[in-house]
Amino acid sequence: MKPYGPLAPVYDRFTDDIPYEDFADFYEKIFSAHGKQVKTLLDIGCGTGTLTAALAKRGYELVAADASPDMLSIAREKSAKLAGIIQPLFLCQAMTELDLYGTVDAAVSCLDTVNYLPPEELPELFRRLRLFIEPDGILIFDINSPERLRALDGFTSVDEDENSLCLWRADFDEAAAALCYGIDIFTRRGKFWQRAFEEHIEYCHTPEALSVLLGTAGFTGVEIHTDGPQGALGRLFIIAENTPH
Repeated sequence: MKPYGPLAPVYDRFTDDIPYEDFADFYEKIFSAHGKQVKTLLDIGCGTGTLTAALAKRGYELVAADASPDMLSIAREKSAKLAGIIQPLFLCQAMTELDLYGTVDAAVSCLDTVNYLPPEELPELFRRLRLFIEPDGILIFDINSPERLRALDGFTSVDEDENSLCLWRADFDEAAAALCYGIDIFTRRGKFWQRAFEEHIEYCHTPEALSVLLGTAGFTGVEIHTDGPQGALGRLFIIAENTPH
């Protein structure tokens, strides 16, 4: 089962503690610190679109991409309920298949989306971002640090409410340098419960390796920040500027 299929309908219910507004604040702080006038913005791996909606309400014109049609469907519905915003353009595209209709002033990606790509696929992501971000534009994304992923080895968690339950189990594969976690999702269907299962894999990426790959793709001024949202949990933010082509 591909990630974020059965999980999509309950995702927001069990992640309501994520500080999306803090992420938006952090991005705007970086834009300002780097002197960027950002109007058009790409949200990579937008999921159910909570961050997309938060940024749209701040006046940005959004392109939001995700590989999961189930998550995108929720994101579209969420955005459609908002009045007074420029409705985002939603694209069902994997990260390595990004193909925009034009360029954007900046691109962001939150909640360790980039960890879902194995190392050999990162160059293609950065090549495409280099192409679709305006010259002198900026890229901001975050990852779970390798230390954070290793620390989650053996971790289990249960999230539940009266109509659904999610059981998470994580195991770190040292040979693959990746955290594999299975999610059992139980949803009430009248008198019965329906069970679904997803498997997620997050790969370890070091800041040093990411810096090299970004430089090879043509990005410059790479910065690593630990002061962003959830930094105390091992979330690292990578910032890079797109040099003029």
